[in-house]
Amino acid sequence: MGIVVQKYGGTSVASVERIRRVAERVAALHSRGKPCVVTVSAMGKTTDQLIELARQVSSRPPAREMDMLLTTGEQVSIALLAMALAERGVRVRSLTGWQAGIITDAIHGKARIQGIDTRMIRGCLDRGEVVIVAGFQGKTPEGEITTLGRGGSDTTAVALAAALEAEVCEIFTDVTGVFTADPRVVPRAGKMEEISFEEMLELAHLGAGVLHPRSVECAMKYRVPLVVRSSFVEEPGTWVKEAKDMETTRNVRGIAHDMHVARIKVLGLENRIETLSRLFGILGDAHINVDMIVQSEHDAERIDVAFSVSEDEGEMAKEVIEAHREELGYLKVLYETGLAKVSAVGAGMVSRPGVAAKMFATLTDAGIRIKMVSTSEIKISCVIPRDRAVEAVRELHSAFGLDVAGAEMVGATTTKVRE
Repeated sequence: MGIVVQKYGGTSVASVERIRRVAERVAALHSRGKPCVVTVSAMGKTTDQLIELARQVSSRPPAREMDMLLTTGEQVSIALLAMALAERGVRVRSLTGWQAGIITDAIHGKARIQGIDTRMIRGCLDRGEVVIVAGFQGKTPEGEITTLGRGGSDTTAVALAAALEAEVCEIFTDVTGVFTADPRVVPRAGKMEEISFEEMLELAHLGAGVLHPRSVECAMKYRVPLVVRSSFVEEPGTWVKEAKDMETTRNVRGIAHDMHVARIKVLGLENRIETLSRLFGILGDAHINVDMIVQSEHDAERIDVAFSVSEDEGEMAKEVIEAHREELGYLKVLYETGLAKVSAVGAGMVSRPGVAAKMFATLTDAGIRIKMVSTSEIKISCVIPRDRAVEAVRELHSAFGLDVAGAEMVGATTTKVRE
């Protein structure tokens, strides 16, 4: 029978009682003869607590030692879940990421999976064991322990499903599926029965934290059947699938928002052909992800460049640019926080004009200033003041006809920090 890969997030294993519930769900699947591989995150807020401990010890903890520390959270979860399954008479084996054969590059804190040696997992499955794999972690070819970054457990699960050619990858979380907006912000948000890989990838990148972007990239690349559902209630979830079978009558499928955006302006850069490649090459070498980019010319000699980054990388980005001031030859750098990004996403945009006009008009009518804009075939994003973000999401959700009459708040926020 086809292998089933399941992933349970931190809220799903946040207590002993919840771990027991997960064990019951996994045991029921195993009793039906399904080979089962389960990936789990650290319990509840464990990762945040470990980060706080590190900050109490060091103002700048070495990235390698942070990985050594943070991987302990998932090891607690896999051991406890394995014990709960053994208590139910299920043959089970818990594995750390490196025991499971997950090989990554050497970028501590943001490692990317390079390959998975599935021999250990397949051996366990052949013996009729349920395999519990620690999410979020792996090792380099040299044996160094690494973490995949926040949200990395999703990526672990999808990568395992791809490597094992699984029948399905089920992402269990604290929401019942993928919604048209964060249901805590928009009470009339509706759950989607299905969404395309491309749309889900955009939503994930733009703040809809129900799935991590890298997990969606992996699922799309290897065509992994993916479903998001709740670990607390028995309801159909949301299938993430190829676009060819998707309904595209709506030009906008969802509204996403990200409350942690910073903007950097580099003023007075020399107007040379290599200026942009040099600037963003420096940021890339520091592993800083840049989002929106706007360039403007003063005159033939100087240009200004503004770009957005995640707020947790903003100070680092500013420091990197200041450290290369002589090389870049700019006049001034400005750093702005207190910003958010709101985005409209939908595959139907490409064939239906007027979406951008409606989005800009909606924000303008609400008196919300737009600071930056970015577009693609299936999304439009605007950077706005953070204190207007909730209002903006609600206005846009209504303007694009996404409100569901009588809908109630369901589950937790889809902009949460995921483990």
